[in-house]
Amino acid sequence: MSAARGPLKGRAARLGRLMPSGPSTAARTPFVLLVVLLLGGGLITLLLLNSALNQGSFKLRELKDRTTELTDEEQALQRDVDADAAPDALERRARELGMVPGGSPAFLGPDGKVLGEPTVAASPKPSPTPSRTPTRAPDDGTGDPAPSGTRQAAAPGTSTAPRSTAPAADTTAPTPTTSGR
Repeated sequence: MSAARGPLKGRAARLGRLMPSGPSTAARTPFVLLVVLLLGGGLITLLLLNSALNQGSFKLRELKDRTTELTDEEQALQRDVDADAAPDALERRARELGMVPGGSPAFLGPDGKVLGEPTVAASPKPSPTPSRTPTRAPDDGTGDPAPSGTRQAAAPGTSTAPRSTAPAADTTAPTPTTSGR
C-alpha cells in the first residue's frame, strides 16, 4: 500500500478541508472589487462633503462680517439721528429756516369760544450772518464767465430793479406761528 495515493487521515485531513481547492480563488475577485469600490466611493463622498462644509463655513464668515459692518453703519446712522433730534439742534435748524418761537397759545372750546389770549410771535432781531464765499456768475456761453460785479440782462418785460428782501409788514392779521410739532 502506498501512502501517497490514499485518503488523508488525521491532522492532514483536517488541514485539507480548510484549504480551498482549485476554482474557488476566482470567486473572490468580484467581492474584493466591490469592497474597493465601496471604500473609494465612501472616501470621495467624504471629501465632497468636507469641501461643501468648508465652503459653507466661508460663506457664514462672510455673512457674519457683513452683519457686523451693517450693525456698525446702523449705529452710526442712529447717532446722527439722535444728534439731529436733540432740542438745541432742532432749535438751530428751525431758526435757519426762519421759524420763531410761538407766543402764548389760544384754544377753541367745543362751543367755538376762544380760550386764552392769543399773541403774535415776535420776530427775533436779525443776527449778523456769517460771510459766505462769493459764487461765480453764470457762464454766458462764450467760455468767459460774467464778472461778479456786472448784471445779467433781464428777460424782456421784466424789471431790473433790485428786489426787496424784507416782507411787507401787514398789521391787519396776526402772523401764523408753528405749533412746535
